Amino acid sequence: MTDRSLWSYKEIAAHIRVQPDTVRSYRKHGLLPRPDHVENGKPYWYADTIRTWVTKRPGNRGRRE
Repeated sequence: MTDRSLWSYKEIAAHIRVQPDTVRSYRKHGLLPRPDHVENGKPYWYADTIRTWVTKRPGNRGRRE
C-alpha cells in the first residue's frame, strides 16, 4: 500500500530522530530527494519517498526507521 501523506521537515526529523534544522541542512547540501510538493514555498515529501531515501542514505548502517 502506498503512503501518500505529506511530510514536512518536522515529520522527517522525527522519523530519522534528528532536529528539523538537520533535515534543512540535508536539503541545503543536496542530501534529500527533491520535494514531491511545494506549497506557499514550503517543501513536502511523500512518506514513501522519505522511507525509500532512509534505506539508501549514507550512514544508514542497516537501521530500519
